[in-house]
Amino acid sequence: MPEAPHPDILSQLETLEIDPSRPLIISDADEVLLQFMARLEYYLETKGLWIDLNNFAISGNIKSRETNEPVEVPNMIDDFFATQTLHIDAAPGAVEAINSLSEVAQVIVLTNLPASEKQNRITNLAGHGISFPLVIGSGLKGPAVAWLAAQMQAPVFFLDDIPHNINSVAEHAPVVHRIHFIADPRLARLIGPADGASKRIDVWEEAHAWITQTIDTHAGR
Repeated sequence: MPEAPHPDILSQLETLEIDPSRPLIISDADEVLLQFMARLEYYLETKGLWIDLNNFAISGNIKSRETNEPVEVPNMIDDFFATQTLHIDAAPGAVEAINSLSEVAQVIVLTNLPASEKQNRITNLAGHGISFPLVIGSGLKGPAVAWLAAQMQAPVFFLDDIPHNINSVAEHAPVVHRIHFIADPRLARLIGPADGASKRIDVWEEAHAWITQTIDTHAGR
């Protein structure tokens, strides 16, 4: 039996109005629609810290600007989101591409984020001109995407920067087209395509073209 989404996520999914006959794009926010790492670097700078981008991880790579030694920062991510969620810039090309795609597909933003910051994320995205239903949660995204895909007859697309989420969707909803997308070029260079990815794309113009072509092919155009 398929794994059900967490009740906190399911309660949000059940409020969505979904047209089964219209393609669906499910997009992550951080490092897909938004420049998470660039804002994290700003935040760390205010704390006298920096992040060593030699591998695709945050833990263990935060260092003191004074000593250059690794430091542990308790509750850093929660504090980052509490103070910075309203101020994260859009990823290059994201606004134009996702709004153009919304003319041929439904769009849902599925993002891992503290529940307290949901409204701030909605406000931040809307400030960039990205206004679509937003579902927040934590953990792997496969069950939530599978729940959405089960409602659909038209093609479904999923974009995320984290390999574990791509692979989770591949496991739970293999029918979904899975784009492994990392907006920050420095991070993109550190890691190859997720094993479960249908496609690795890191530029929104290319993602737009691939999704549009896939929709057209499915429709026989």
